[in-house]
Amino acid sequence: MSDLYLGLISGTSADGIDAALVDFADGQARLVFGRTYPWDPALRAQLVALGQQGASLSLDAIAELDVRVARAFAEAANLALADSGTAAAAVRAIGSHGQTLRHRPWGPYPFTLQLGDPSTLAERTSITVVADLRRRDIAAGGHGAPLLPGLHAALLRAPDEDRAVLNLGGIANLTLLPARGQVRGFDTGPANALMDAWCLRHLAEDFDRGGAFASRGQVDASLLERLLDDPWFTQPPPKSTGRDHFHLGWVEARLRGDEAPADVQATLNALTARTVANALMATQPDTRRVIACGGGVHNPRLMAALAAALPDARVESTVAHGLDPDHVEAMGFAWLARQTLLGLPGNLPSVTGAAGPRVLGGIYPA
Repeated sequence: MSDLYLGLISGTSADGIDAALVDFADGQARLVFGRTYPWDPALRAQLVALGQQGASLSLDAIAELDVRVARAFAEAANLALADSGTAAAAVRAIGSHGQTLRHRPWGPYPFTLQLGDPSTLAERTSITVVADLRRRDIAAGGHGAPLLPGLHAALLRAPDEDRAVLNLGGIANLTLLPARGQVRGFDTGPANALMDAWCLRHLAEDFDRGGAFASRGQVDASLLERLLDDPWFTQPPPKSTGRDHFHLGWVEARLRGDEAPADVQATLNALTARTVANALMATQPDTRRVIACGGGVHNPRLMAALAAALPDARVESTVAHGLDPDHVEAMGFAWLARQTLLGLPGNLPSVTGAAGPRVLGGIYPA
């Protein structure tokens, strides 16, 4: 008997709405269907601008955007059901991440804010929705991120070697899976978000297809050192970040002004590889296998830079382990929805820094 959940997420890059239909029958996690559905271009441009802190909105406009994002998520969910030939009644719940507007889990009043009204999503899909999956962890003193190391451990841990799972979304994050010992995880810094934004500015393209733009340039060593000098990179885990910190303004503040655009792109590519490698060597230096997922897997320039920066580890895609790298994260939000409906914790305190395990999110019945 099937045990179907639908995971929905639009990540930091806002490059599309990922939908993953997952069957958890017999305690497994089998991807039944996965697809990425495009944003309306005008809506995506607004979301990216907000993420880059390049625009501001009134309270009314933010509330309207909350509903617009939810309607886009509902459309993606309904298309996924139609495209996979799945009836809404067969899906126990949707796990919806929404679109992050702000993520600031520090200071006297830590918060995170994702757009995508779950009531609208439940109403338009006729499926129970589990959403707002980060704030309970933050209320418990955690960072609300990363939330997927529990699933990574269940699917990819091995008893004979230290492994790491590397998600190369807009932001890069690591899940540390030692052969023995505690699972840990944290953000390492920018992955695709800065490269995508720089590519959009200079080529009017949403991302650097195949790493071609970066391949035309040379790494600017002095710029790379100025980027690496940000104190955030040396903060110990637990830690998380987003476009709030790593946006184009952050890059521009470190430019001399005479850099060739392709050289900056090559340097941003190198920044991702260096910060991932530095973080891994500082926290799990005996890692022998790095298993990568997310959109960055399709950038051969980035994957080559990671392999060069981690010569003692094998860097490979989740494809080698039977998992589609484009849909691992959406699968994770299907898993989180199931955890919540079962009354089980979704966070790992060793990852987020929360005071303890917590059942995450709110349930919005069909």
